[in-house]
Amino acid sequence: MPATAECDRTKLSMTVIEFETLDSTNQYAREHFKDLDDATVICARTQTAGRGRLGRVWQSPHDVNIYATMVMKHLESGFHAGCIAGLAGIATLREFAPEINFFLKWPNDIYWRDRKTGGILLETSLLGNKWQWTIAGIGININQTHFPDLSKKAVSLKQITGKTHDPALLAKELCGCIDQRYRALKKEGFAPLLEAYRERLHKKGEWVRLKKNNTIGKYLIQSVSEQGDLVVEAGMEYVFAHGSVKWIG
Repeated sequence: MPATAECDRTKLSMTVIEFETLDSTNQYAREHFKDLDDATVICARTQTAGRGRLGRVWQSPHDVNIYATMVMKHLESGFHAGCIAGLAGIATLREFAPEINFFLKWPNDIYWRDRKTGGILLETSLLGNKWQWTIAGIGININQTHFPDLSKKAVSLKQITGKTHDPALLAKELCGCIDQRYRALKKEGFAPLLEAYRERLHKKGEWVRLKKNNTIGKYLIQSVSEQGDLVVEAGMEYVFAHGSVKWIG
């Protein structure tokens, strides 16, 4: 069993739907959205058509990693859902590797050192400028050791710890962590979640290269705003919205 107990799976207030195989947990959430309860998590042991950001293929070998989607219908913004998913993902990993530090690379990736351990794909609905709902796909590398074309960018929990883990057990842990943070958000508001995100911000206090339009510049990572924008410094403060800049290197 895990050495710590950050996530309580025994008192879930959310709905969890499990499948052996799906084309995509996000696609299932979209197709059945109207019939799903708020705070539902869909899990699959494999995906046949998993996707990441910008339409990239998300490799989904059977019973190797975590493939899940979180449906949230009553939050104030998609960024709130991203915080819940990212922090829950880190808490899940630390249940099984408490000595390892994981971080959130803005906007929606889970990192160990300079390598990606997990990713979150947010799909949101807006009515005018008002947020309606978010579907958050969550993929976490558990036992995968071969990443075609991504061998220097991706890493799994097995590669980090040298141990094989049970993806189904970790998926249950993830559901407990999501549930805990969602209940905390409703009870305590967003401020504690935002503070936790900022504490786990990848490269905080370090200089990085970011590309905006066709210009690459060096920026000091400072924080993330309440709206989910990246706050950096380079002689003066800059605030970058999601999708407006690209990490280089």
